[in-house]
Amino acid sequence: MPNSRVMELSGWGKTSPRQSRVYRPEKLHEVAQILSSESGSVLARGLGRSYGDSAVNDGNAVIMDERLDRFRAFDPATGTLDCEAGASLRDIIDIFLPQGFFPAVTPGTKYVTVGGMIAADVHGKNHHVDGSIANFVDRFDLLTASGQVIRCSREENADAFWATIGGMGLTGIILEARIRLRPVESAWVVVDTHKTVNLDQTIEAFAEGDSAYQYSVAWIDCLATKQSLGRSVLLRGNHAKTSELTPGAASNRLTPVPPAKRNVPFNLPSFALTSTTVGIFNSRYYGGQEDGRKLIEYDEFFYPLDAVENWSRIYGRHGFFQYQAVFPKEGGDKCLRELMEKISASGSASFLAVLKSMGPASGGLLSFPIPGLTLALDVKNAAYTPNLLWELDDIVLRYGGRVYLAKDACMKRETFQAMYPNLKRFNEIKAKLDPANRFNSSQARRLGIGGVA
Repeated sequence: MPNSRVMELSGWGKTSPRQSRVYRPEKLHEVAQILSSESGSVLARGLGRSYGDSAVNDGNAVIMDERLDRFRAFDPATGTLDCEAGASLRDIIDIFLPQGFFPAVTPGTKYVTVGGMIAADVHGKNHHVDGSIANFVDRFDLLTASGQVIRCSREENADAFWATIGGMGLTGIILEARIRLRPVESAWVVVDTHKTVNLDQTIEAFAEGDSAYQYSVAWIDCLATKQSLGRSVLLRGNHAKTSELTPGAASNRLTPVPPAKRNVPFNLPSFALTSTTVGIFNSRYYGGQEDGRKLIEYDEFFYPLDAVENWSRIYGRHGFFQYQAVFPKEGGDKCLRELMEKISASGSASFLAVLKSMGPASGGLLSFPIPGLTLALDVKNAAYTPNLLWELDDIVLRYGGRVYLAKDACMKRETFQAMYPNLKRFNEIKAKLDPANRFNSSQARRLGIGGVA
């Protein structure tokens, strides 16, 4: 059985470092051995890109699945990939994009695992068209608390399937999965850029134009005020067809040169990130954009922050909170305006925030997406930050929205329970799969998921 060692772990935001016994198994059968040897709670963890404490298990065991990353089979006729849960999105792209396949759904980083994507039911810039990763998961094998491995799909162990998708690793440990990739003609994206001058124009542009694009996102200046409140840069695009490529792009149609890596070698001092410095950055970014169409390599469009290693150090040694909320279309413009006014008035040092439209929910009991709009932003960890986020929570809850568990680090228990109406059903299914509540996390204990008192 793999040895363990005590390590300090945190989410990507680095706000909740905690010590755990950490295992790094290399074979699937070792995971069951670890589970049977542990008397306390256990949690699987991928590459650590959830932001808060959802992949932290204070004082208990954490199983890192990064070495359980083998590909089992691939069918080019259907685009279906069988792989271990620790396979990363980066490796999937590196191997299958040259063969003409791309992830059907991707979050804003490729440094995530298949198991982590399923556990968080991740979504991307195409949710308004394609939904979340749940729509492209055919099945997975789940190690339960009893040591039994069960196959979960829409037809087989369906309750466990829908509790595990979006269930943040609390129903068991995903060992292997079958997912579907998307056929593409190139590694490039045709992107239309459109600047808006205020929030009303931004919302109108989403409503009128999103249907023409598979991918849609707005970078929104959350420090702008008055007539400029909510000014944005909309980036909307589709996978480029071979006929749309320039001669230069056509020469490396499926294997573009990766972008040069930059690095933040140390935590920046607190004075480097203020409302003044961020406001200057936002103004320059907004002013530097021009309306029009251009061809963009996939890395630049989907994963701009991946080009900067250790970018979370920008926020200093105390880290940051990423806040993401979704709110229904009905009243969504009012909710967004209240959120933007609150954020702008606080002067919180957040770089350009992200706004996207969302399509139908997936069916995952604790999945985040609902039809409407979603806003995500970073806020550095300061004494005032939790109070600001709780105020934002209150606004979102009032409009029938919810906060993303993969981003959450300080939501109150009563707020979470009001936001997620399927929690009772999730807890019932978890109790059958895991009666002793073996699978747990710091977040689950904070929010009372799994019936924790």
